[in-house]
Amino acid sequence: MTIDRVVMAVAGSFILISLALAHFHHPNWLWFTAFVGANLLQSAFTGWCPMVIVLKKTGIKPGSAF
Repeated sequence: MTIDRVVMAVAGSFILISLALAHFHHPNWLWFTAFVGANLLQSAFTGWCPMVIVLKKTGIKPGSAF
């Protein structure tokens, strides 16, 4: 699995988990959803994503998007 696929999978998981937490626990979890979405948007324009740095250190091979 390449870094771009892992980033998409983790971001999607974070969004779904935070939506569930907002529904069942407290609506302030939507701020985490907004943070993940904003990070995805800025990485689309800048090509820089903090998670990519972490994933490269774990040895996951780079993909075509990053």
